[in-house]
Amino acid sequence: MTEPGTREDFRDYLRPETVSRLSRLDLIARLVVEGFITGLHRSPYHGFSAEFSEYRACMPGDPIRHIDWKVLARTERYYVKRFEEETNLRTLLLLDSSGSMGFSSGGVSKLAYARFLAAALTHLMLKQRDAVGLVTFSDTIRSYIPPRSIPGTLNRLLTVMHRLEPEGETDAGTVLHRMAERIGRRSLVIVLSDLLDDAGRVIESLKHLRYRKHEVIVFHILDPAERTLGYGDDTVFIDRETGSRLQTNPWQIRHEYTRQVQEFIDRLRRECGNQRIDYAQIDTDTPFDRALIRYLTSRKRMGG
Repeated sequence: MTEPGTREDFRDYLRPETVSRLSRLDLIARLVVEGFITGLHRSPYHGFSAEFSEYRACMPGDPIRHIDWKVLARTERYYVKRFEEETNLRTLLLLDSSGSMGFSSGGVSKLAYARFLAAALTHLMLKQRDAVGLVTFSDTIRSYIPPRSIPGTLNRLLTVMHRLEPEGETDAGTVLHRMAERIGRRSLVIVLSDLLDDAGRVIESLKHLRYRKHEVIVFHILDPAERTLGYGDDTVFIDRETGSRLQTNPWQIRHEYTRQVQEFIDRLRRECGNQRIDYAQIDTDTPFDRALIRYLTSRKRMGG
């Protein structure tokens, strides 16, 4: 039997403010994914879990040794580990590490959130025996690790993510164009970025990826304050990439500012929809299970 409070404690590992207090990225990835799977078994999406996780419901005749007792303790349901042959799915995570990704209005920074989410996705996909690679970028490609599913892949990718610091100016449009030309085989491309670049250039680069037959998922990560401009009087804003300063009273510009930000988000969502690109705008205070479920349902739509 699950002890009282165990489920709620596990759900805490899906909260960004809790994750931000942990230091080991491998532990974070495992806890987020395991907590996500626990929650998924209780959610309306539970029917997808057998297809997309390493588990399936226990059936009469299954060997007892294949039962996952940890999952039983958390969910009070019997699941067995699934043993499959290597899949052909190749996934490339494109992680924005430009200066603007270092912004935080008080909680977890955008880069930290993207890093935690990328680590969890890596852990989840390698558990499914998918090949996973990583690109980090700002105005240029900072690192490139081709997709692999061999032992050691997880540690290698997590090491690169752990060492990332926000630096450089954003040029997502150029980098995505370059990656569209560089990725040879048809792949699943997952972009994690604040996309603070010219919307037209970003959209064209995403279209380029689709033209090259890649499946694309965009996690558009923003701090809540970037959408609402929730600051008091007489505030000095500093551009984290250029160092330029602007002093203003936020209440004077808040209405127009929020209108333009929403137009930017709506345009990205609309254009991505037109290209059959799955788009999710995520605030950094959003629990990770929502982002992971978004990924899961995207895989379902694309046929897994």
